Amino acid sequence: MFKMRFSTALIALAAPFLVSAAPVKRIAAGDLAVLQFADVLEQLESTFYSQALQKFKDSDFLAAGFTSAQIPIQQFTLIGSDEATHSTALQGAIKANGGQPITNCKFDFSSVLTDVTTMAATARLVENVGVGAYLGASALLSDPALLTAAASILTVEARHQTMLNVLNGATSIPQAFDIALTPPQVLALAGPFVSGCDLGVTPNPSLAVTNTGAIQPGTLLAFNSTAINSTVSDNNLFCQMLAGGMPVSLSLPLSQCVVPQGINGPVAIFVTSDSQPLDANIVQQAPDSIVAGPTMAFIDTQSDDLSQSVNPVAGKSINGTSSGASAGNSSVPPSTTTISPSQASSIIASASTISLNPGVATAAVSTATGSSISPSASPSATGIPPSNAAGSGPASVPQPILFTGPSPDGHVTVNGWTNLPPSVSS
Repeated sequence: MFKMRFSTALIALAAPFLVSAAPVKRIAAGDLAVLQFADVLEQLESTFYSQALQKFKDSDFLAAGFTSAQIPIQQFTLIGSDEATHSTALQGAIKANGGQPITNCKFDFSSVLTDVTTMAATARLVENVGVGAYLGASALLSDPALLTAAASILTVEARHQTMLNVLNGATSIPQAFDIALTPPQVLALAGPFVSGCDLGVTPNPSLAVTNTGAIQPGTLLAFNSTAINSTVSDNNLFCQMLAGGMPVSLSLPLSQCVVPQGINGPVAIFVTSDSQPLDANIVQQAPDSIVAGPTMAFIDTQSDDLSQSVNPVAGKSINGTSSGASAGNSSVPPSTTTISPSQASSIIASASTISLNPGVATAAVSTATGSSISPSASPSATGIPPSNAAGSGPASVPQPILFTGPSPDGHVTVNGWTNLPPSVSS
């Protein structure tokens, strides 16, 4: 029974031209809606690559720092072909199960097809959204056969994601885990590119990082969102930063949203109405507190040899800590304010949401306005040896604890990034 259901669902999803000859099981309405939503995202991705390849020529890719124009052009062409194939397969499955694909969406990428560098950064965002969307869909599909078939697309989207990291000069595989996204969160990221169709999902309000220039550890983030401007005072809002592998987000007051040390790669950033960290597992996440977002920032603190061989200009910039801007942001140098180590530490310490590394050296925090910061608290030691914390030597801000195991007193079990205040004990 299970083998038959798997076979028919896989045929419907992976080989739609054979559907008419196969007895396909009608799927639940919820599963059908998931396939329709996924198909629109595949249409978006396919259209993006098609428009990009039509606009940019070999000379544009060389001017952007690529060692060979054919390397990125070939990869963008292959990825775009994959996305078109995914859409065709999904539409075949939708029709085979009595539904109709959503084909009246319009996609506008004019704001991000201004130059190759911006286009490549947006492609990286698009692929991260695709991976997050398919991961999120795993909690929504009720048919295990469809889930397995959809997972076969997810693995390819993840390969695309790695290639886009390389083409952007970043670490090819920056984190050991990816970030799952719910449909409202997906549309908070991809929605601005889509119009003219009803996807049956109410998107989260979009969120934008307004810092101009590089986002690095130590950057004090500033945001813009209609939800922030029209609902609640900034004093009552919180910034939530979630990177791959973190069990819960790092929660900070919105006015003190400082990127911590120890992050490399994509970070989903939310604004919430309370300080409770968001669970990384979307099944256990509390969405009602989300005011806006996520937005996706790429905190590129490392590059690897593969990426530098393809795009040495971007790789050198990342290793020199002058890269890492969020997708869509310009590369205008930021205005900065230099603050003392204790001030940088206390920005996070005062929120009482993360254990701090007791050893902190000089710090420079980028701000959107250049205004001074005067925190009142001072950091507390965790009692966990510095050798168990992420990184070593000078740090822009306190480093997240990557240690796993019991605390020195044996009362607290530390599992990666901890959000327990240093004073907590049993």
